[in-house]
Amino acid sequence: MKIAITSQGDSLDASVDPRFGRCAYFIIIDLETEEIEAVPNPASGAMGGAGPQAAQTLSDKGVEAVITGNVGPNAFQSLKAGNIKMYEGASGTVKESLTKYKKGELKEFSNSSVPGHFGLRQG
Repeated sequence: MKIAITSQGDSLDASVDPRFGRCAYFIIIDLETEEIEAVPNPASGAMGGAGPQAAQTLSDKGVEAVITGNVGPNAFQSLKAGNIKMYEGASGTVKESLTKYKKGELKEFSNSSVPGHFGLRQG
């Protein structure tokens, strides 16, 4: 199973990015092989539609779950449509959030957590 964690940098030691659609990177971890891939988020600077574009990037990479701080309504619908589970509670480093996920300490999103265009105000 592949999971992605939103990140401000390209390593496990980077800080988690609380934004989904406009995060700098996705750190993709294959839980079976332990392979790690840092994928720059092509939607981070998008004028609009960053959430759905970011969701498509993860779908194209075969990701089955994402760990982040916040998910807007368009991203939530796009991830849900792609059968990608969303977990909230990401904080600290990517490695720390991965550990929380493995311990079952993260809660699955049941709805979007912020209004649309939230990430623009953070960037």
